[in-house]
Amino acid sequence: MTDLQTFERDLLAEVAASPDEATLEALRVATLGKKGSVSELLKTLGRMPPDERKVQGPLINGLRDAVQAAITSRRDALAEAAMDARLASERVDVSLPVRDAPQTRGRIHPITQVVDELTAIFADMGFRVAEGPDIETDELNFTALNFPVGHPAREMHDTFFLPADGRGDRKVLRTHTSPVQVRTMRSVPPPIRVIIPGRTYRHDSDQTHTPMFHQVEGLVIDREANLANLKWVLEEFCKAFFEVDDVRMRFRPSFFPFTEPSMEVDIRCSRRGDEIRFGEGEDWLEILGCGMVHPNVLRNCGLDPDVVQGFAWGMGIDRIAMLKYGMPDLRAFFDADVRWLDHYGFRPLDMPTLLGGLTG
Repeated sequence: MTDLQTFERDLLAEVAASPDEATLEALRVATLGKKGSVSELLKTLGRMPPDERKVQGPLINGLRDAVQAAITSRRDALAEAAMDARLASERVDVSLPVRDAPQTRGRIHPITQVVDELTAIFADMGFRVAEGPDIETDELNFTALNFPVGHPAREMHDTFFLPADGRGDRKVLRTHTSPVQVRTMRSVPPPIRVIIPGRTYRHDSDQTHTPMFHQVEGLVIDREANLANLKWVLEEFCKAFFEVDDVRMRFRPSFFPFTEPSMEVDIRCSRRGDEIRFGEGEDWLEILGCGMVHPNVLRNCGLDPDVVQGFAWGMGIDRIAMLKYGMPDLRAFFDADVRWLDHYGFRPLDMPTLLGGLTG
């Protein structure tokens, strides 16, 4: 066997043993590249005598062609093996259940959903959303709302008081969102039409009460706002929120320091076991409290009760969420149980609108 044949055999063996395309490419450059070993042999043909060139020319060119063909074949084999490995790793078992995409696995908490529903309903009536801090002064939480210092009604709220500051003043975790009504009346001239959703705090905990809960209040201040307007607003809200064509409501006298007259509102319903349906039946269920804004509250906010008047209402967001969506225990709202959220939560893209339907 000549040296050329031995060289060819060794090169072909090296090509066949190349484990990947990067190694194969390096071998191609080392043999067939501009300064490769086979290329250098081809350069010697020009310096050979004619008789020798006739003998060596076909051998060296044959070597080049053989190595080039071997490299091409090995490259194709490596590419096919890589594709087979990729297909094996990315294989999909079509018999498995389809996995939800990330944007559909997430859930919107029912409280967030109901706040969005409330906002959609009242925005359609011309209301805007007002907000305020969770930590309030005693003056805004009680005094400005016609709770005199020492008044027993202050004890009705089971208030969380914060430690006194250097001046002896004690701030509170707001017991209702009514301080935002005061802030609004002191900063915005009438006419005023706002709703105030937010967190509130009271020292209470059982199946229907939690130390932190959510409340929404509404406030209208104008020259001619009256109880007839209040009744219409609440009826339209209940029809839209509970998605019924008709509701029957009754207004019972009650007492709230910040409204006069004050009323509690019941809505007619039917009860079937644990299920409550609105728009039908002969039972009644208390749903919210309301009334005309007390003249003292108007004065405390710098408004003249002889010029303007208004009405307000308030309801628990957690409570109406339970009533609408059949949730039996308020405490589960705050347990951070993913299973509960998967069951009662809403898909992120299910945005409530009056046109498309609040619940899709």
